[in-house]
Amino acid sequence: MKFIDPGFKGTNPGHYSAAVVSHGMLYVSGQLSINPDTREPCTGGIREHAALALDNLDRILKAAGVRRDQVVFCRVYTPSNEYWGAINEVYRDFFGEHKPGRVVVSTTPLHFGCLVEIEAIAELNEE
Repeated sequence: MKFIDPGFKGTNPGHYSAAVVSHGMLYVSGQLSINPDTREPCTGGIREHAALALDNLDRILKAAGVRRDQVVFCRVYTPSNEYWGAINEVYRDFFGEHKPGRVVVSTTPLHFGCLVEIEAIAELNEE
């Protein structure tokens, strides 16, 4: 097992790693729409929240040496299903032609008032 440190500057009090490599897979913990360097939540609308959560995911992928097209599955949490369309647009722009498996889960309010949290699983080696 290998723990990935994406170099986020903010101190996260949570008892977990940003990502873990195990048996050829990368498991990325939920990335909120929060600036991981300042720990400040996003102040924009749903598109900005989705973009920030995906940017945090991207920073972890890069730290692990993994490309976006190696992502196998994402789980997206949001406090309202009314955000699905906007999240889907930003998500589509982020992944382009690549379409990993995905579920969008409508939840209770997210931590820090965030509107998006995204977790992911990626392959380290393509077959």
